[in-house]
Amino acid sequence: MVKFGLQFKANLENVTNVRPLGEDFRWFLKLKCGNCGEVPDKWQYVTLTESVPLKGGRGSASMVQKCKLCARENSIDILRDTITPYNASDNEKFKTMVQFECRGLEPIDFQPQAGFAAEGAETGTPFPEVNLLEKDWNDYDDKAKECVGIYEVTHRFIKC
Repeated sequence: MVKFGLQFKANLENVTNVRPLGEDFRWFLKLKCGNCGEVPDKWQYVTLTESVPLKGGRGSASMVQKCKLCARENSIDILRDTITPYNASDNEKFKTMVQFECRGLEPIDFQPQAGFAAEGAETGTPFPEVNLLEKDWNDYDDKAKECVGIYEVTHRFIKC
């Protein structure tokens, strides 16, 4: 099994503590079979709330799937304790936001969607409904009387 870290990078404007919100947050990934190299066209998601037992009583994983091309059973598990917020101090730098433990799979792409949260950098104003599907998000912090935003969202995967 191999651990992969999802590194997040963005330009933050007057916000901090960008993070996935809740145990049901969906990490949308494209996953490559480590055996045959097959990459399905569709996005697949994993969440902390889903747990599937592995064959042979080897524990459980967030998702178990059978490769459509080679029929190999592969799995991916979210490492709960590795989920880390992206803060103002991380601005425009890659930072590992979560790690996945993979058996026979390799994450090759990530699609941020709804379910992120953030807060005002100076005021702590909560922004619980941040959608990063368009790779940009903005709002207005009434307490600080200033625009807030998350721009130029990008990512990469690293082996941990």
